[in-house]
Amino acid sequence: MTAINTNTFEQSAKAAELEKSVPVLIAFAPNWKVRMVLARVLGAFLIVMAFSMWLMPSSVMSAEVWPIKLAASMLFLMVGVSLLTIQVLDARPDAYFDPIRREVRVLQKNENGRPQTVLRRSYDTLGGARFADDQVELFDVDGSLLMKLPLQSADVGRALKGQLSGSVTIFA
Repeated sequence: MTAINTNTFEQSAKAAELEKSVPVLIAFAPNWKVRMVLARVLGAFLIVMAFSMWLMPSSVMSAEVWPIKLAASMLFLMVGVSLLTIQVLDARPDAYFDPIRREVRVLQKNENGRPQTVLRRSYDTLGGARFADDQVELFDVDGSLLMKLPLQSADVGRALKGQLSGSVTIFA
C-alpha cells in the first residue's frame, strides 16, 4: 500500500500559479517626456547659438561689442547645458501590487531617491475595488475611498483585476 501526500500537489499548483502572476506597479507620475524633450531641444539650440555667435562674420568687432557678445554667449552656454542635464525628481508615490504576498504597498521616494513604504495593506483588508477605463478606485472596509490610481493601459487594468479578483470585492 502506498501513501500519497495530496498537500504537496496543492502547494505546487499554488506555487505554479504565483509564478505566472506578475507584480503590477502603478505610478502617479505625469507625462514628463514631452517637457524633457522640449527642454533638451531648447538646450541644444542655445548651445549651438552660443558657438555660432563667434563663427558668424561680423562687420563691426569693436572693443565695446566684444564683452557683450562674450557675456551673451556664456549665458547661452550655461543655460543650454543646464537644460540638457536637467532631471525630474518626482516625489509622487507609486502603488505596488504584490501577488505573492497578496498586498498593496505605496512606495514614496525619500530625500536620497530610494523608495520607502508609506502604506502596506493586505488584499484581505481592502473593502473593494472599482475599475473604470483609465483608473481604479480602492475602498476601505468601511466604504471610504482609500486611493484612486490612474491606469496606464487596459492590460494593466486586466492584470490588476486578475490579481484582486480572488480576495477583493470588485464593484461594477
